[in-house]
Amino acid sequence: MSTNPFKGHVIEFHILQSFPVSCLNRDDVGSPKSAMVGGVPRARVSSQCWKRQVRLALHDLGVVHGARTKLISEMVASACRDKGAENEQAKACGDKIEQIFIKKKDDKKPKKAKGTEALEEADADPAQEKTDTLLFLSPKEIALLADAFAQAGFNPDLVITQKDAKKQAKEMAALIGNVAEAVDALDIVLFGRMVAQAAELNVEAAASFAHAISTHKVSSEVEFFTALDDKQTEPGSAHMGSLEFNSATYYRYISLNLGQLYQSLAGQNLADAVEAFTKALFVAVPSARQTTMSGASAWEFAKVLVRKGQRLQVPFEAPIKAKEGGYLQPSIQALSDYLAKKEKLYGSLFGKQGDYTFGEDDTFSIDDLVAALKTHVGA
Repeated sequence: MSTNPFKGHVIEFHILQSFPVSCLNRDDVGSPKSAMVGGVPRARVSSQCWKRQVRLALHDLGVVHGARTKLISEMVASACRDKGAENEQAKACGDKIEQIFIKKKDDKKPKKAKGTEALEEADADPAQEKTDTLLFLSPKEIALLADAFAQAGFNPDLVITQKDAKKQAKEMAALIGNVAEAVDALDIVLFGRMVAQAAELNVEAAASFAHAISTHKVSSEVEFFTALDDKQTEPGSAHMGSLEFNSATYYRYISLNLGQLYQSLAGQNLADAVEAFTKALFVAVPSARQTTMSGASAWEFAKVLVRKGQRLQVPFEAPIKAKEGGYLQPSIQALSDYLAKKEKLYGSLFGKQGDYTFGEDDTFSIDDLVAALKTHVGA
C-alpha cells in the first residue's frame, strides 16, 4: 500500500464575517439559534446549516456531486432506463436497492373513513412515507449498479440474491467495489457518508465544520410587522405578525484534512478539490429569510493556515467589546493575537507550512488565496 504524503496535513480557515439584521439559522420556534459561550449569549449558525449551503455551492461551481435522498429507487431506475430497461424492469431494479436501505414507516394510525385512502394515496409524497434514512450516492456508483443490473438482463433477483438485508447490503457494496475509485462526487468526499448496513460504503469526511458563533454578546430583537389588503377599503391591517432577528460578527472555523482528501480521492485531482472547496466556502451563505432580510455579507477577514499537527480553533471565550469601529476590528485583533500566541506555545508542534491573510490587502484576492493553497497539494 502506497504511503499518504499528506497524512496529518490540514488547511484551516479562520473566518470573520459580519451580518447586519438577519436570521441566518432558526430553531424550532423560528428564533435565531444561539449558544452560551464564556457566560454570555452568542449568536450561532449550526455547522450543518452552513455545510449544506457549501454543498449546494459546489453544485453551482460545476463539480461532480452526489445526491442525498430517500428516493434512491428513482435514481437507479432512471440509470437502468438509460441502459435499455423497460419501465417495469427499471422500477424493480430501483426498488431492490431502495428496500435494502430505506424502509417504509410503520405508523400505526387510526383507521381512515372509507373512501379517503385513495385520495390520500394520490396526494402522498413518496419521500414522506419512508424512514428518515438518507442515502448519499455518487453518479459513478449509480452507474455501476445500473451496469450490474444490465448484465443480468435487468432481473434484480439475479444481482441481489441474498434474503437477509445485511447480506443484501454487502452484495450491493460489492457491486460498487473500491469506494475510493467509485466515489466521483466531491461532496461525498468532503462531507462523508455513513451507511450502517454496509460499512464498506462509509467515507470519512475530509472537511470539519465548527458551529459559527458571534465573537461578542448578542441578544435577539423582535420585528413587528403588518400586511395590508389591497382590496380592503376599511382602514387597518389584514394581518399582523412578529419575527426575531439579530446582528453579529461571526467566527467560522473550518478545517480540510488533506490526508483524508488524498485517501478518498485516491490521490487524484487534489488541487481541483481544494479550489472548489475554498470557493464554495467563500460564496456560501445560509438561506434563511434571505428575501426579507438579505443576509448577503462576504468574508470580512480570514486567516488561512496550512499545517501539520493538531487542529486549532479559536474559542473567543472572552466576548469582544465594541469599539468606535464596531466588533470587526477588535475581533480581527483577538483572532490574530490568539493564533500568534499559540504558535509560540506549540513550538515545533505547530507545524506551519503556509500562512495567508485575506481581507487586509486588497491586492490579494480570493483567486490569489486559491492559487496559494493549491501549491501545497502539488499544483
